[in-house]
Amino acid sequence: MAGGPDGPPASPSMTATAPAIPAAPAATSTGGPDPEVTADQLSLARRLRQPRTIVSIAVPLGIIVIFAWLNGDQLSRVPGLILKANPALAALAFMVFYMGFPLRGFRWATLLRGTGFRIATRDAMEILFLSWLVNCVVPAKLGDVYRAWLLKINSTASLSRTFGTVFIERVLDLFAIATLGLAAGWWSFRDGLPPAIQAVFIVGFIVVGGLGLGLFTMRNFGRRIMVALPIPGRVVEFYDRFEEGVFSSVGMRALPGLVVITGVIWATEASRLYLVVQALAFPGVQLGLSGAFFVALIGSLLTAVPLSPAGLGFVEAGVVGVLTVAYGVPLPEATAIALLDRVISVFSIIVLGAIAYALSSKPRGAGLASPA
Repeated sequence: MAGGPDGPPASPSMTATAPAIPAAPAATSTGGPDPEVTADQLSLARRLRQPRTIVSIAVPLGIIVIFAWLNGDQLSRVPGLILKANPALAALAFMVFYMGFPLRGFRWATLLRGTGFRIATRDAMEILFLSWLVNCVVPAKLGDVYRAWLLKINSTASLSRTFGTVFIERVLDLFAIATLGLAAGWWSFRDGLPPAIQAVFIVGFIVVGGLGLGLFTMRNFGRRIMVALPIPGRVVEFYDRFEEGVFSSVGMRALPGLVVITGVIWATEASRLYLVVQALAFPGVQLGLSGAFFVALIGSLLTAVPLSPAGLGFVEAGVVGVLTVAYGVPLPEATAIALLDRVISVFSIIVLGAIAYALSSKPRGAGLASPA
């Protein structure tokens, strides 16, 4: 999200907290060994106490504080600017943002059905929302691992195949962010691309090309590469089910619908930022819908940096930088836009996600509802 915790986050294979593969893995109902992820490994309280987590939060916050101190005269206006926001439009931005969760839940349920596992959209959405809470408070995209683990302890789903569905979901997101961002940027800057935006375009083309090449390599040469490497056989077996989850979850018949749903999901992200700009109604700031798409998707791309929770520090800097450099928005106004957007897309997740975590039976492994 232009700052949301889960958008285009690093894929499970990119996370620094990959699940440990035990010497004697447990068998699953889908057959064969599966990697084991324990509750202690994913304990939020334990993760929040780890030095790495503390540093990942403290360093970006320290940089933000230093930046605010250096620009104190200008940024002193920011709280007053935010307080003048139109509450009705800010509430509408909040509602549009949360409309994306049923769509995300439905998309993930569809991907899981492609692997042969059926889950109700309500359960998929609940598990996904809890994983976003994790991504908001700890670094390294642990929420992706947590999501697969929650499904595992509440069902007979294969953990490795579930990782495959999360991975392909991330690929769909990255394709959508890159293509929609490029289209929005081209339309927004059709009279001439500033040098900084040209660099963003180059990155976008690299992302799309890299994703395509990566999927082609995995599909045609992945297992041969794994077998050729000096790694244990159980890791190869894990990869086999992971690859099965990646490619069986997206059939040709389901792909067009998944592409449309993904596009609508990211439209809610851009619409949220557009409504935030309208709520603040700064004189002379005319971002437009295409500009909102471009800035929101740039912010979402920055959440893929797994060095801080929800891209803390990186997203704010990226959004403020694009608004000031590319669109000429003054620093106080750009900062107010970025902060109000993050309140909706991150702070609200922490508050509502903590409530959902306390009330949900999923972290206790109480099981899933009957699939719809």
